[in-house]
Amino acid sequence: MNFYKKIIRSPNLRYKILDLLEFIPDKLMINIQYRLKTGHKLSLEEPKRYTEKIQWYKLNYRDPLITQCSDKYTVRKYVESKGLGSFLNELYGVYDDPDEIDFDALPNSFVIKMTTGSGTNILVPDKSKMDINNVNKQLRLWMKRSNISYGREWGYYNCKRRIIIEKLLKRDSNNDIPDYKFFCFNGKVFCLYTMIDYIDNSEMGRLGFFDQKFNKLPFRRADYGKLNREIPKPKNFEKMVEIAQILSKDFPHVRVDLYNINGQIIFGETTFYNASGYTKFVPDEYDYIIGEQFQLPNESRD
Repeated sequence: MNFYKKIIRSPNLRYKILDLLEFIPDKLMINIQYRLKTGHKLSLEEPKRYTEKIQWYKLNYRDPLITQCSDKYTVRKYVESKGLGSFLNELYGVYDDPDEIDFDALPNSFVIKMTTGSGTNILVPDKSKMDINNVNKQLRLWMKRSNISYGREWGYYNCKRRIIIEKLLKRDSNNDIPDYKFFCFNGKVFCLYTMIDYIDNSEMGRLGFFDQKFNKLPFRRADYGKLNREIPKPKNFEKMVEIAQILSKDFPHVRVDLYNINGQIIFGETTFYNASGYTKFVPDEYDYIIGEQFQLPNESRD
C-alpha cells in the first residue's frame, strides 16, 4: 500500500484532496505524483521506463478514440465496430443520475459501475439485501468526482460521467471472477496479468504476469502479493489473444481486459494508463523491459 493511503485511509477523502489540487498544471502534478508513488525522477524528454512512457502518453497523445474507449459505455460501440459485439456483457441500463435507476425493474443480481475511472464498482449478488440509500449515496459521491483530478489521465477529460449497470458475472470455484488484462502494443500482445483473491478486497489480491502463450513470467507488481497457486491456462485463450490484438491495433498501447467464465469470453474494458503509470515492478528491470515494447508516436495527435 502506498504511504499516502496508509495516512489517508478514506478513498473519498483522497479524491476530495485531489479535487482541491486540480489547479496545479498537469505536467507539474504528474512529475510530483510520479516521484511520490514510484520513488523515481520522471524523464519525459527521453523516457525509457514503461511507467515514464505512460506519463508521456497522458500529456502528449490526443487521439479521440482514446476518449471513446476510456468510457465503459461508449467503448461498446468501438467493440461492435470491430465485429466483436457478441463478446460484450449484457447491458441493463445507462443513467445520468442515480434517481433515474428503477431498481425494481432490474434482475436480482447485477453490477453497477461508473463509466469513467477505476475502483467505482458495486457488486449486487442479491438486490433484496441491498441498501438502496447507501448505494445512491455512494453513486452521488462518485458522480461529483472530477474527471481530471486522479492521475491527470487525458483520456477521461472529455468523458461524460454516467452510471452503467450490467449483468453480474458468476464467480468460479475459487470465489474469483477470472479477469485477464492484456498489455498490447500496436496490435500485439506482449504480456498479461490476472489476479486471484481480489473480488471482495482488492488489497488482498495476488497477481501474476504471463506471456502471450500463458507462460508465467518472473516479475510482479509490488502492490499485490505473489500468486500462491498455479493458474491454469484459460479455455479459448488463443481467441482471447486474437480479440485483444484486434481491439488494440489502433493504439500505440492499450490494456485490453477480458473475462473468461469457463471458456465464455466477455469484454471488460480498455485502459490506456495502466495503474496511472505508477506501478512499481519487482524486479525493477521489467519497467524497462515492458517500456521497450512501447514505441511512442513521433508526434502528438491533436
